[in-house]
Amino acid sequence: MKLDNLKNKIWLYFTFFSVFILAGLWLFQVIFFNAYYEYQKSLQLTRIANKIEASYNTNTFEATLDEVAFQNDVCIEVISGELVRYSSMSLSKGCLDNNTEAYTYKKTFIESGLARKKYTIVNSRFKNKTLIYAMHLEEDVYIFINASIEPLESTTKILASQLVYATIIVLLLSFFLAYFVSKKVSSPIVKLKDAALEMSKGNYQIDFTSDSDIKELDDLASTLNQAKEELSKTEQLRREFLANVSHDLKTPLTMIKAYAEMVRDLTYKDTEKRNANLNTIIDETERLNLLVGDLLELSKIQSDVDCLCLETFDLNTLILNILDKFKYLEETKGYQFLYESKENRIVLADSRKMEQVIYNLIGNAINYVGKDKTVLVSIIEIEDTYKVCITDHGKGIDEEELDRIWDKYYKVDKTHQRNTYGTGLGLSIVKNILVKHNYVYGVQSKKKEGSTFYFIVPKAK
Repeated sequence: MKLDNLKNKIWLYFTFFSVFILAGLWLFQVIFFNAYYEYQKSLQLTRIANKIEASYNTNTFEATLDEVAFQNDVCIEVISGELVRYSSMSLSKGCLDNNTEAYTYKKTFIESGLARKKYTIVNSRFKNKTLIYAMHLEEDVYIFINASIEPLESTTKILASQLVYATIIVLLLSFFLAYFVSKKVSSPIVKLKDAALEMSKGNYQIDFTSDSDIKELDDLASTLNQAKEELSKTEQLRREFLANVSHDLKTPLTMIKAYAEMVRDLTYKDTEKRNANLNTIIDETERLNLLVGDLLELSKIQSDVDCLCLETFDLNTLILNILDKFKYLEETKGYQFLYESKENRIVLADSRKMEQVIYNLIGNAINYVGKDKTVLVSIIEIEDTYKVCITDHGKGIDEEELDRIWDKYYKVDKTHQRNTYGTGLGLSIVKNILVKHNYVYGVQSKKKEGSTFYFIVPKAK
């Protein structure tokens, strides 16, 4: 098993985090404890000095001095000239005597002319460090505040001893807790990974489930289920596409071979039959040519190789030109193409691709036309747009099938038949062209009444 899997990583990160926290405790509670204690004492003296200064020249000045000295265990001395106006030596312990070092720092501060200054000296009486805050209030009034720094070696040793046990307990707890947390988090992910691996092998019957209480994992399972459904549909369409293309390639090739053999072996002397056979070969060759052309066109559109060439043109004229290409179906097979010609339908689009769109939609209508063999083409003006509609009166499309008819070779009845007109790729080409233009498109259909395919083109400005 690889050591860098998710469970091991979570376990390691959790353990490292615990070690980091414990290292911080050792650092601040043992190694830097004395320095931190001294820093806090220094801040305390500053706050006391500010409080004393604020109460100076008030009736409560001496009461404030007594209160501050007693509550904070500090020594305060107020000197005016050479007289001691106030001293809290009897209220606090560890105060400096008026010895040599005390006399020296007082004399030095008075002569310095400074308003405030901090000193650190060693108390010769108690052999410990003492912090002093000296303050000049007015004229010859000076205040000296000192606080003894208590020896903390014994306290530090107690903390260190306590932290040894705390470290052992926390490491053991974090070790087991990290194991269970990592297992709880990684187990559903491993299940999802295994299911995804099965899906990658083509098994779309699996179900992505998450029994965790983590929202993101539930969302991931839901997303993978959606992806599975889409991949399943795509795989089904791929198989249908290959089957349909194979069928559409094989049928004309078979007919070409059969009629070529008939010309060679049977009808080469009979001019009329030979020409009929050759015409069939030509028709099937043309069908193959159309199929290959549509496949290449669809490939270019989907790969963004074919760029749009926007130009201004008359939509009405374009439709009339396209309908002229279908006149032979009116003359030979009884189809009707109804369109009321209108003028000045000017749009800005790729005219060649718009021709493909309309041509393919009419071809699709021919394939699914009703018994009346009538295809209706219309343009509806809606504010700043034109809505182009192609309608047939065929059997219609079920509502659940409407979104899928734009897929390559998708057929509602799933039974492959040769199209009366086109190659079966027309609607997919239409969809890709309209999407590239950012045009609205769609289909409206009712069973046994027919279908209307439409797209909306903005007017040229």
